[in-house]
Amino acid sequence: MKIVAICGAGIGTSAILKVNAERVLDRLDIDAEVTASDVANVRAVASDAQVILTSPELVDAIGDTNADIVVIENYFDLEELEAKLEAALG
Repeated sequence: MKIVAICGAGIGTSAILKVNAERVLDRLDIDAEVTASDVANVRAVASDAQVILTSPELVDAIGDTNADIVVIENYFDLEELEAKLEAALG
């Protein structure tokens, strides 16, 4: 399974979201590859992703995708991330 965390520049907040997603996936005992990307490259990076994690302001910039787009309000809130990932991954 592939999960992509995106932000505007692909450096800071997507890296934070990536690390926190990996923590949550460990808690849930789900094996997934999590990568960080900027919004400009999301189509290439997320072409085979099942889930894209992002902030509300970047949803429209993602464009057409087969991945589930999961909007995260607070990248530091592991409980929010856990609940939304668990819902997206079934």
